[in-house]
Amino acid sequence: MNTKLKEGQKAPHFSLLDASLQLFSLADFQGKWVVLYFYPKDNTPGCTTEALAFTRLESEFQKANAVVLGVSKDSCASHQKFIDQQKLTVALLSDSESVVQKQYGVWCPKKFMGREFLGTVRSTFLIDPNGVIRKIWDEVNAKGHAEEVLSTLKLLTTE
Repeated sequence: MNTKLKEGQKAPHFSLLDASLQLFSLADFQGKWVVLYFYPKDNTPGCTTEALAFTRLESEFQKANAVVLGVSKDSCASHQKFIDQQKLTVALLSDSESVVQKQYGVWCPKKFMGREFLGTVRSTFLIDPNGVIRKIWDEVNAKGHAEEVLSTLKLLTTE
């Protein structure tokens, strides 16, 4: 696991802009579950698969009193293009300086084709209505992930 955060601890506070330049802060969602998913890049195959799945299931997340927030280094303009091209409905937040990604421990060394670089490790944090991290998924496989998160959320909300 890459993240230094642990299940059961308070989620780090953040404030980021979405595609339409609206400010989203974790504190805005007090009393709601937050699905905070970090992904590497707009309009790439895995990230598109994941965003489309969260969009398809968004009404199910809403029924469970949850909001879905995607975060990447991409600019707000890039997010808007991604949303328009893929007809996404989930909020995508821009963390261009990787500040929040570093707070959540998902900005890490990665290897690709023998080259090492810093990048976003696809990860998801399920944060409860009191701001506590209840579940962490690290190094996520995009296919089937949104369904797994929804299933876990439903289990936790019936406890």
